[in-house]
Amino acid sequence: MRSIVGDLLQLRLADAAGGPMNKRLYHGIREAILDGSIAADSRLPASRDLAAELGIARNTVVHVYGQLLAEGYTRSLQGNGTFVNASQPDSYLASGRQSRRAPPPQQRPALSARGAAIVDGVSASPYQWGAFMPGVPDLTEFPHKKFGRIFSALWRNPTPDLLTYAYGGGLPALREALAQHLALTRSIDCDPDQILITEGSHQAIDLATRILGEAGETAWVEDPGYWGARTVLQANGLRTVHLPVDEEGMRLPDPDAAPAVAPPRFIFVTPSHQYPLGPVMSLARRRQLLAVARQHGSWIIEDDYDSEFRFSGRPIASLLGLEPDAPVIYMGTFSKTLYPGLRVGYLVLPKPLTAAFQAAHAELYREGHLMTHAALATFIAEGHYAAHIRRMRMLYGRRRAMLVNLIERRLGPEWLHRDASLAGLHLVLTLPPHMDDLRVVEVARRKGVLTRPLSRYYVGAEGRRPGLLLGYACVPEHDIARKFEVLLESLAEVARTTPAAPAVAAQPA
Repeated sequence: MRSIVGDLLQLRLADAAGGPMNKRLYHGIREAILDGSIAADSRLPASRDLAAELGIARNTVVHVYGQLLAEGYTRSLQGNGTFVNASQPDSYLASGRQSRRAPPPQQRPALSARGAAIVDGVSASPYQWGAFMPGVPDLTEFPHKKFGRIFSALWRNPTPDLLTYAYGGGLPALREALAQHLALTRSIDCDPDQILITEGSHQAIDLATRILGEAGETAWVEDPGYWGARTVLQANGLRTVHLPVDEEGMRLPDPDAAPAVAPPRFIFVTPSHQYPLGPVMSLARRRQLLAVARQHGSWIIEDDYDSEFRFSGRPIASLLGLEPDAPVIYMGTFSKTLYPGLRVGYLVLPKPLTAAFQAAHAELYREGHLMTHAALATFIAEGHYAAHIRRMRMLYGRRRAMLVNLIERRLGPEWLHRDASLAGLHLVLTLPPHMDDLRVVEVARRKGVLTRPLSRYYVGAEGRRPGLLLGYACVPEHDIARKFEVLLESLAEVARTTPAAPAVAAQPA
């Protein structure tokens, strides 16, 4: 079997000038060590193996290894082989020779206008776990043993069709299980063929807008709204129009107002639990939205965000399930109900779109992960998924109640956003108008508490105010009060150095 070092030296010997093989090999290995091509502490191939790979005498390799050892480039461990030293003798010499891997000074590579817009507007956080990071479930409560047993059983005797590329929108067994689940929980009557499995919501939005939209067309989005959807829409050349959110959800423009808002090709909404503010879209507003979409020939992309986690009252039917032949593409994921790293989402498509979406999805993304699909299908079919959601709903309900109690008792009920519904996995803490929520987030992060600034979710000025998104799902009950005290300290620290902001006077615990 060939080694990576052998392949590297084969190339370098071919490029090297003529001369005795022992000198060429010595310089090849030495230069590879110095420029980092052969990493510190890595093991060199055995002399017999390297000689066979390079087609040279073993004595030549033994001689070169001995010279490198004598000069301090390598060390020999009896019975284990020859290893590269971390500290090289050349590092103490002012030779002026630059590493072959050190790139010459150059300007930042030019990005496309679209690429620059994406990079400049990044909102994804490098911190994804801990109190009070919103949008993260309690990963420690995932039934990994049950899921692992299902996975292990599949891997004991995997069939070839589960290990190759997929075509058709995902494993049929998973689409069948999802169709039954959605019929019971969201009043969605669909055939399994109408379901297309994706790698999360971003891929789902990307596919829908590529297949149904043209660059320059308009998409209506919520303001404040999910930055990820906005980024994907704009990256695909759509012009986003940001509509304010009130207690009934997205507030649609008055058709008689002037100037009129451009008719949309897409309307992106989170009606079950508006992200980030939290109101549930009223039935009247839902019917109005469907009427507007029919009037303009628009497609509604319904992100059924956090629909599984309602803690009181009956959920309103999904937009897709509200009317026959609704112009709605329904989108869901397992990121909150199971875990984000699973990277499994899905679309429910109108029947006339299914064949085109299946073909485009296979062409653009080369489907796979069928072993995961198979395990998830079994997990749902055996009732584990529904049982897990019921258990987590009770757990999250307790944590939500604890956090609400702390906010109202320590700060006052006016600090809790008016649209905080009994749903979802986070609350919105409103801040005094002059307080910088980005600064609060940074101060809290340095103290070990994570949150997200509400202001970053707005584009327009209407209704904008500072606030914090406080996720409670991933915080154990015994830790909520302690972490909240740290958050109070952060608020007080920022308030003391903000001239126009009132002092944060927390009530005694």
